[in-house]
Amino acid sequence: MLNGGILKKLMESVKDLITDANFDCSTSGISLQAMDSAHVSLVALFLRADGFHHYRADRSISLGISMAAMSKILKCAGNDDIITLKAEDAAESVTFMFESPKQTRVSHFALKLMDIDSEHLGIPDTEYQCVVQMPASEFQRIVREVGVIGDTVKITASKEGVKFQVAGDMGTGSIVCKSNPSVDDADEAVVVKCEEEVSLTFALRYLNFFAKATPLSGSVVLRMSPEVPLVTEYKIGDNGNLGYIRYYLAPKIEDEEEGSEATNPTAADTADDV
Repeated sequence: MLNGGILKKLMESVKDLITDANFDCSTSGISLQAMDSAHVSLVALFLRADGFHHYRADRSISLGISMAAMSKILKCAGNDDIITLKAEDAAESVTFMFESPKQTRVSHFALKLMDIDSEHLGIPDTEYQCVVQMPASEFQRIVREVGVIGDTVKITASKEGVKFQVAGDMGTGSIVCKSNPSVDDADEAVVVKCEEEVSLTFALRYLNFFAKATPLSGSVVLRMSPEVPLVTEYKIGDNGNLGYIRYYLAPKIEDEEEGSEATNPTAADTADDV
């Protein structure tokens, strides 16, 4: 059982990136891992078992679900509703029950499951050169504003702060967020832990998709190292007690001879098949 508002926000944060995916349920919780159709970005979601009001998984089960279909069903739930999901072994559908706070209204829906053949990618543990924590709303605003100028953004992180630079046909722009870890509200802080400066370029289209997770968390964490995908993480619940959603995006590679940008490598290039 989970709060309706959280599940609805989660679905909004992934449905424009991935069309369908397997929800893997185990004793530890529910996880999802899927790539977008262009294989440029990867989404990894985890909901902890102890973050639910009630959670039971007798054995591991994989539920293939259409994101669009699940999103339509969740729109029938109120933000304060308690949502209960149930699925039996070898079930052809998963059932949703929505209960209003005073239990004066109870809704039942059944969503047909899909047989989705997807490989699970083992994401290697990486020591990132720079880790930036900043307000999630500020990150969303920045990627929206620089998107007015161009399609790609260069993110440069250093001990002083993080800089977003964009160049396009109409001109250029830059936004700097200075490190200010001493503010009273942790969600308003910009905290940069950096061994040495890192500068990478990314497609803004995907960063805007990632920023749709803003309603889930007060802050966002960006992890960067040269030549590996950017990790954009939003913790779910108080201090991540419910889980997290992470987005991986491969950087654009500069063609040194021509001075032009090559196509993104896939986000799976640094993941190991499991």
